[in-house]
Amino acid sequence: MAVEIANDETLKTQLSTHPKVVVKYYADWCGSCKLFAPKYKRLSGDERFSDTVFLDIDAEHNPEARKLAGVDTLPFFATFKNGELVKAQSTAKEETLVEMLSAL
Repeated sequence: MAVEIANDETLKTQLSTHPKVVVKYYADWCGSCKLFAPKYKRLSGDERFSDTVFLDIDAEHNPEARKLAGVDTLPFFATFKNGELVKAQSTAKEETLVEMLSAL
């Protein structure tokens, strides 16, 4: 599944429509965010997570989405199950994100 771009308005729809969602919060100036992007894209195509929707949200331009997950540093990831926040964490480690996804 491809990574989809979301924003304050579309995030609520995605969370209510899909049982499992992971969000990567990023900023254009964030070097670690850019370095993690190919890993995130690869994970979105991983068969283990085929039932999960992968979203990208620009943290600087979407304050409501940022507040929903308590984003404090970037890159920041949040997993949601049935519209509820399961885990939210800042990380640049692929293993940490895989653990978050596996817990959904």
